[in-house]
Amino acid sequence: MPQRVAIYARYSSDNQRDASIEDQIRLCRQRIAATEGWELEQVYRDAAISGASTQRPGYQAMLDGAREGGFDIILAEALDRLSRDQEDIAGLYKRLKFAGITLFTLAEGEISELHIGLKGTMNALFLKDLAEKTRRGQLGRVAAGKSAGGLCYGYKLAPKIIGDGMIERGDRRIDDAEAAIVRRIFRGFAEGLSPIAIAKQLNQEGIPGPDGRPWQDTAIRGHAERATGILRNELYIGRLVWNRMRYMKDPSTGKRVSRMNPREQWVTEEVPSLRIIDQELWNQVQHRLAGIREASGANDPDRPKYWETRRARHLLTGKLFCASCGGHLSAVGRDYLACGGARKRGTCGNSASIRRSQLEAAVIEALRANLMAPEDVHDFVKEFTAEWNRLAAESNAGRAHDQTRLATFQRKIDKIIEAVMDGFRTEEMKQQLEALSQQKAQLLARLSAPAVKAPSIHPNLAELYRQRVETLQSELATSNGSNSAVLEALRDLVERVDFGPGAEGGEPEIILTGALSAMVRLGLGDKAALSTPSVARDGAVSDLFACSVKVVAGARNNRELTLVAPC
Repeated sequence: MPQRVAIYARYSSDNQRDASIEDQIRLCRQRIAATEGWELEQVYRDAAISGASTQRPGYQAMLDGAREGGFDIILAEALDRLSRDQEDIAGLYKRLKFAGITLFTLAEGEISELHIGLKGTMNALFLKDLAEKTRRGQLGRVAAGKSAGGLCYGYKLAPKIIGDGMIERGDRRIDDAEAAIVRRIFRGFAEGLSPIAIAKQLNQEGIPGPDGRPWQDTAIRGHAERATGILRNELYIGRLVWNRMRYMKDPSTGKRVSRMNPREQWVTEEVPSLRIIDQELWNQVQHRLAGIREASGANDPDRPKYWETRRARHLLTGKLFCASCGGHLSAVGRDYLACGGARKRGTCGNSASIRRSQLEAAVIEALRANLMAPEDVHDFVKEFTAEWNRLAAESNAGRAHDQTRLATFQRKIDKIIEAVMDGFRTEEMKQQLEALSQQKAQLLARLSAPAVKAPSIHPNLAELYRQRVETLQSELATSNGSNSAVLEALRDLVERVDFGPGAEGGEPEIILTGALSAMVRLGLGDKAALSTPSVARDGAVSDLFACSVKVVAGARNNRELTLVAPC
């Protein structure tokens, strides 16, 4: 029986191109065609993504295919195409070995533990060496007054053609149009305008901000300790500062995070040709920034860091949106919430605001009284049961097919063993026996997984849900909002909250979208019941549980909530 082969190809963005992937795939196809018993099953690819991270769509799809037994062999050009990280490549090898999948590369052949140890170390050293060379090159460019990467607002690139016809990159020159905006921002702030007021003015006049996006007050104000933002950028006075930050990848998420370097490691070069702001105006702005920071108490050495004093997360943090523009709601003053686009940038016409406590109370009441009406629960249970039965029938048919294949493999294995016992032994028989045994092991692993039973859904689910929300509501009030477990349980029930002006100038409106899956879990009192592996894996059931229900509420009258539409 032929062995199914999956190809994986990747190139990073450093000195490579899209054709690199096609070249890798072409070479792998040639190897498959030249190897007896191999047939191509699937091709996975990732373009312009570093091998230091596993957060790649093609790589993740390949892992999903491996878990589902979609192929027998993974073939790549070289081991570093799969990963350059020691931990990741070792983990991949262990997972593939457990799934009975063999790893091959054109460069190394069949991969063993020895390859994983040696090549993993070499690839990690390559990344370290590359980072050091990159940093060394950047330092040389900074020393020459050139850009080490990135282009800040107010400048444009100025490549030069040197004697041999080559293009020399890294030079910048002042962009006159953007420089005029930079001077306007500095003058406005020196005259007493706030960053929010300046951002609003620029957005109302249709002046695009950095990268063409609307202006944000934070882009103007920046961060005092990191010396970021328009008002703190020393390049505007002809001083290039480099190495303020270093970037590392979080091994848990694969995402890049920034860390601030000590000031003694910052590198500074004078580039007077790039000065936009005169020294007097710069000094005025820095004096005002320092005064604001002093007045806020940020310079007090005994002041705790913000992360040491921040309160427990609010009930609706990260779930509040403007119904007009879709942006997030922001805190206005101490107790109110409003559209950040309207209040901070002037890009939205939704001027409505609401007390945080009032909004949270309205949402909790809606969760309790309106989002699990008995008729909606009845429809959900009916649809869920039908869908579960359909998927169970498909699963049973699949198990029957696997059992038939298992019997076929066993007969073939028995025949080979009989031939060996009769004295017939060839290398081809050995290879066939190994391949059949591997496929048999995969089928046995799939068949050994117990069938998942449909969860029992209580006929009085709506009332059970209402009682449990009331209990959570009471516990949250008793703890004055500090019980994080209760807070998270209530947060799970909310998918999003949209807040905006009511119809025809009426009172503001709250649109609550509840997460139906979390509601059903709470009503059942068993979070595991609806998060079994088959449910999480199957798209149809996942879609069913992803359903949500909506209610619309007047901001000042919770009792007039009406159900709009269940999924």
